[in-house]
Amino acid sequence: MSLRRIALNGAAGVALGYILMPLVFVTWLAFFRQEIPSFPPEGYSLRWFASILDQPKFVEGFRMSFQVGVLATALGLALGVPAALALVRGRFRLRLPLSHLMMMPLIVPGVVLGTAMYVFEVEAENGLDVDVLGTFYALVAGHTVIVIPWVVRLVTASLAGVDRSIEEAAQNLGANAFVTFRRITLPAIRPGIVAGGLFAFVTSFGNLEMSLFLVGPGRTTLPIVVLQYLEWKIDPTIAAVSVVQILLIGIAMLITDRYVKLARVV
Repeated sequence: MSLRRIALNGAAGVALGYILMPLVFVTWLAFFRQEIPSFPPEGYSLRWFASILDQPKFVEGFRMSFQVGVLATALGLALGVPAALALVRGRFRLRLPLSHLMMMPLIVPGVVLGTAMYVFEVEAENGLDVDVLGTFYALVAGHTVIVIPWVVRLVTASLAGVDRSIEEAAQNLGANAFVTFRRITLPAIRPGIVAGGLFAFVTSFGNLEMSLFLVGPGRTTLPIVVLQYLEWKIDPTIAAVSVVQILLIGIAMLITDRYVKLARVV
């Protein structure tokens, strides 16, 4: 048993190291002093982090990605939480097919999904005779599609751990459906809702494929700015931008885990 455990731990360590290796190298590259990346580094400097603010496109891209991520997350929670409740608590014939349909954006390749959303918005613009394609709200709508599965999946996991008899006891004591949800169900599934919102925001903030198809003239998200920057120049500024994103997401997850314990639902 000890040999099996050592082998299992060794395999897990190798897999973890393989996953973390790009993260380590990107973080290391952000502190290189020379403009053209080369190994070994000539020295270390923090100037690439300061150069981020000298690039207005990075600041604008971050602002756009943040706005889209917040709105898409809010819409995803507003649609995903009731959907999860219906899938877990509901008893109707199409419940299983609808559950699989909700997960489709996690399975379909991003390029295919972006193309589909682009065609849909073109048809909507032609049918409604209003400007849809390239607008800010069209971009938010596209990101909402890709964040709903995370909300549904994590809230469903939380609902699966809620004892139905507690809700029934509250209703037997006179509480209506809304009061039961607010006083019993909502506090119980709060970790799933917070985790779903966090993963939804991270997914939207870092999305590239959907944004490439739906972004309009004069608007650009941070992943697109990074891609455009790499087409003309390669220096540690990109690595510095990536490190800032990693730090912001990591801090958000640590703060969230302190209050809702993400390990319970993730």
